[in-house]
Amino acid sequence: MSYPKAKAFLAQMGFADRIIVFETSTATVALAAAALGVEDACIAKSVALFADKTPILVLTDGVARIDNRKFKETFHAKAKMIPFDEVEANIGHAPGGVSPFGRNASVPVYLDESLKRHVRVYPAAGDDHTAVDLSVAELAALTGGGWVDVTKGD
Repeated sequence: MSYPKAKAFLAQMGFADRIIVFETSTATVALAAAALGVEDACIAKSVALFADKTPILVLTDGVARIDNRKFKETFHAKAKMIPFDEVEANIGHAPGGVSPFGRNASVPVYLDESLKRHVRVYPAAGDDHTAVDLSVAELAALTGGGWVDVTKGD
């Protein structure tokens, strides 16, 4: 996993003190939320997708699901999950710890509107035992991600 890359990025940006390291796994939304003592929705879930053949990360709240119609309207391509065994090569982090920090430089990040329902969110920090405590505004600033509306619901 790529915790050192994510940690180095966050340290460079002055946010290393926001990383939380757990004894237990945070590999899924439910596990991360339980470890943090927050609702599943407060986890900033990193969804690794191909838009055509380009790998991208879409960050959603922990319970949001990609709406294929909205995705296609936004990216002019069908949403296709990156196969499990190809995530690390394409994104720079392995499944269970996919983070918008320390990712491969060519991978764009998009922030779904579902995140705006929260004051604080917790993305992974590059492995399956970490999270980062951030406001939504801090997450947006750190990732440089553009806002999109590609999930089901409101």
